[in-house]
Amino acid sequence: MKRNLFGLAMAAAILAIPAAAPADLPIGARAPQFVTQGALGGTVFNFNLARALRKGPVVLYFYPKSFTDGCTIEARMFAEKAQAFKAAGATLIGLSADTIQVQQDFSRKECSSKFPVGVATPAIISSYDVHLKKLDGGQTGRSSRTSYVIARDGRVVLAYTDMNPGEHVTRTLAALQALRRR
Repeated sequence: MKRNLFGLAMAAAILAIPAAAPADLPIGARAPQFVTQGALGGTVFNFNLARALRKGPVVLYFYPKSFTDGCTIEARMFAEKAQAFKAAGATLIGLSADTIQVQQDFSRKECSSKFPVGVATPAIISSYDVHLKKLDGGQTGRSSRTSYVIARDGRVVLAYTDMNPGEHVTRTLAALQALRRR
């Protein structure tokens, strides 16, 4: 009888735990390939992940919404270190679900024309397990700020999610340095 009560209590406790949100892509996973519109210094272009990976690793960071406080801080932090990413041989791009017109403006004003930002389509958002504000201003649930470092072979070597923008630049640069030491 005691054992059955314990089992029932455990089952009730497990059922009371809220369902976990989708996890980041795991380390070693193949990064989903995509092509999207991007903007650098206000100029629109097509960003192709496979093409970028031929040149070296890619730092892909997702941010909730252009021109919001945290996203502006994060963009400025990445812009300050853009030369360090370039020195590490990496392509840096930020993605949000904003329109390309918004991204053109954001790339000039907040990224200081030092790195591109692009449009995270619903397919990209889903394939990378991130949650961003929808193009219509609504949300896909909670928002997330996630950075990935993708090695030249297309494998994820860093997946970092934290709404605080403070560590994203430091962690992605550290992952690139570790990748170079391999």
